[in-house]
Amino acid sequence: MKTVQLGRTGEQVSQLALGCMIMGTVTPEDEAVTMLDRYVEAGGNFLDTADCYCWWENQGSHGGESEELIGRWLARSGRREEVFLATKGSAVVRDLDAVWADGRPDWGAAYRNFVGAGAKTLRDAIDGSLRRLGTDHVDLYYVHVDDRATPLEETLEALAGIVQAGKARHIGWSNVRTWRLERIRQLCAQHGWPAPVALQQQHSYLRRRAGLRHVSIVDDEQLDYLETHDDLTLVAYSPILKGIYDDPAKRKGHGAMGAYEGPDAEARLAALAEVAAEAGVAPNALVLAWLMHQASPAIVPLIGPRTLQQYEAALSALDVKLTGEQLSRLDTAGA
Repeated sequence: MKTVQLGRTGEQVSQLALGCMIMGTVTPEDEAVTMLDRYVEAGGNFLDTADCYCWWENQGSHGGESEELIGRWLARSGRREEVFLATKGSAVVRDLDAVWADGRPDWGAAYRNFVGAGAKTLRDAIDGSLRRLGTDHVDLYYVHVDDRATPLEETLEALAGIVQAGKARHIGWSNVRTWRLERIRQLCAQHGWPAPVALQQQHSYLRRRAGLRHVSIVDDEQLDYLETHDDLTLVAYSPILKGIYDDPAKRKGHGAMGAYEGPDAEARLAALAEVAAEAGVAPNALVLAWLMHQASPAIVPLIGPRTLQQYEAALSALDVKLTGEQLSRLDTAGA
């Protein structure tokens, strides 16, 4: 597995990051551990988790299961120095009773009940994450969900203190609009605080449909911003949109398609199917390969396999070879 530089930090992270969100809940521990071992043995080093993972899988949980599993794996394997470890804070639910109804999580209520990115909240959150992970620092610490109710100065000063204390080496941001990201960077420059080096957003081969307002999906403006600010690396979550590219029947009516449906998506899906057939690869793997081929901005796809079979299918993207003409066809497909 090749590596790419994270921003301008000099840090080399693997070109395919491993998302650990459902490890310890949906994915049983033995299967998750095998996945982690195989990923590192394949040359991978970029692990991604969060303190809130996965509260929505078990009623009564505040999350932490993923971090705890990784902590047990690190303790058993002794591989802490082999991995670039990222976690996140700010999206733990404050009041669980307010977000569960009839045994199901209400995501609208959850967003209104996130603990947010206040100074004390973040300081307590990083300490909790380090305890569960069994380490004295993480390599990258994200604000998981942009918190507009807390002054950015408060959040950024707290993050600077976390970095200064050696509890995180770098910071990142997720689920944030471009204008907020620019304001964050201006404040960091003004006060001498560490600026984000990674932006984690939803990004895939399909482009979000016209007129959609969505804080988490990369749009043209954000891509343009990233192209001109190469000190930020885009970490693309949900790159294969829950695996919908491989199965036209699965795409029909699937919730993951709601943000993308339309003529542009149909044209891009047709181009994807054509190139996948030529290359003899699955469309999901082709999407991951296409993302890894992007140079401006550089993109690190973040896979989140549920099973070992899904993990192996994702890793097959590393072997996909595309011609310049095929890449051009994929790039230019659509409106």
